[in-house]
Amino acid sequence: MGRILGLDYGSKRVGIAETDDLKIIASPLTTVHSKDVIKYINEYAAKFDLEAVVVGMPKSLNSKDTDATHLVQQFVNLLRKKISPIQIILEDERFTSKIASQTMIMGGVKKSKRREKGNLDMVSASIILQSYLDRKAKGF
Repeated sequence: MGRILGLDYGSKRVGIAETDDLKIIASPLTTVHSKDVIKYINEYAAKFDLEAVVVGMPKSLNSKDTDATHLVQQFVNLLRKKISPIQIILEDERFTSKIASQTMIMGGVKKSKRREKGNLDMVSASIILQSYLDRKAKGF
């Protein structure tokens, strides 16, 4: 059984989350610079059986592309070439930053830690990945 990574891709940073071996729970893992993410994924895949990578796809409330959609799509196209045959899955990331922020507040994370953008990116990546896991478990 392989693990799954979740990515919250941004032009500067990428939040990364991972599943447990049973693919039940997503947990924040790290944040890496955007230019280093493919190298990071390849190194991760060399250590663990990596089954898939779930990438958050930005969309507006009315399901239209946002300014960031094109950037993420370019990244996904490159990722498909660089980590083949690992499956790439796109997951709607609407509201993940807002949910991540609220989750951190409810979890008692101090304001100074919440302001560190990398922390928000990691939590967002775990929400994207958990959303995929939950949807898959329900058979969607």
